[in-house]
Amino acid sequence: MRMVIFGLTVTSSWGNGHATLWRGLISALAPLGWSISFFERNTPYYAGARDIDRLSGGGVVLYPDWEDIRQEAEAAIRQADVVIVTSYCPDAVEASRLANDRCRGLKVFYDLDTPVTLASIERGDYPAYFEPEGLRDFDLVLSYTGGPAIDALKRILGVRDVLPLYGHVDPDRHQPAQPKPEFAGDLSYLGTYAEDRQAGVEILLVAAAARLPNRRFIIGGAQYPQDFPWSGNIYFVRHLPPADHPAFFSSSRLTLNVTREAMARKGWCPSGRLFEAAACGAAIISDDWAGLDSFFTPGSEILLAHTTDDVVAALGQSDSEIEALGRRARERVLDEHTSAHRAAELDRILNAAVSTAGGAMEEVV
Repeated sequence: MRMVIFGLTVTSSWGNGHATLWRGLISALAPLGWSISFFERNTPYYAGARDIDRLSGGGVVLYPDWEDIRQEAEAAIRQADVVIVTSYCPDAVEASRLANDRCRGLKVFYDLDTPVTLASIERGDYPAYFEPEGLRDFDLVLSYTGGPAIDALKRILGVRDVLPLYGHVDPDRHQPAQPKPEFAGDLSYLGTYAEDRQAGVEILLVAAAARLPNRRFIIGGAQYPQDFPWSGNIYFVRHLPPADHPAFFSSSRLTLNVTREAMARKGWCPSGRLFEAAACGAAIISDDWAGLDSFFTPGSEILLAHTTDDVVAALGQSDSEIEALGRRARERVLDEHTSAHRAAELDRILNAAVSTAGGAMEEVV
């Protein structure tokens, strides 16, 4: 079974949440019989921070611009059983047009940024990764966000068939690791700087650090501005490659999850980073949003924080309580949220969609 993906990036995790998700999903799809090619525009931004040079379970086609790759892309689409175009793919519109013209299999759009997509449309600013007429030409739309966002996609974008495909984690790459002194802290936070997360970071980490000057707080990420409100007990580690994430999560008593405003407002949108931390056995304290209790049980597998007081109280728990929280979170992830779980789910979804479409995949083969 041949799958062609036109995406943002799979070779660099710098400043995006797409790459590690695709790596885990592609690696888990390969044993199910899928042959996968990922088309990625070779942009300087990601090329300068590339953290893999080969893709487990698939192949990468790096190209300088669309016209240079158009013929190769057309040949791949003609032979594909499934073509997937993703949000924030820099050539999503061109790839979608070519898929609609040449694909004899299943045409799928995977929106890995559904809350951002819907928020943009609500402002009257259509995203650059699809045309104003929406997504109605696709046979199937997958959404990284569930809940009410599914109905919104159908209503606003004319989607015929839309299903959630949530985040996940590869437990072979994210698992408990030996702590490192440079990552040690009472509360850690790993995330690219984002303006719409800043208020949450300031309430749940910066203010907590001010209240607890003898505690150590650590932030890892990229794109933090010079005017970020650092203090003497907040330490910074510049962008970490995925290989260092397990040690980062395993080196602090608690780790913080802060959700981007658009995602928190829509709900039902767990970040891949949330599952990664849990897979490493980290005890997590998170901001709250609708649907979170469908992925982790609050109070047992994850702690919720609405105020600085909540974070201070969580840090006052005993080591045994915090360690038990991390163990239960890891068990939940291994039971329900691994890349293998999502790959099996995607495999079922695609085969069901093909059957509904009248056996188009069998005709291609």
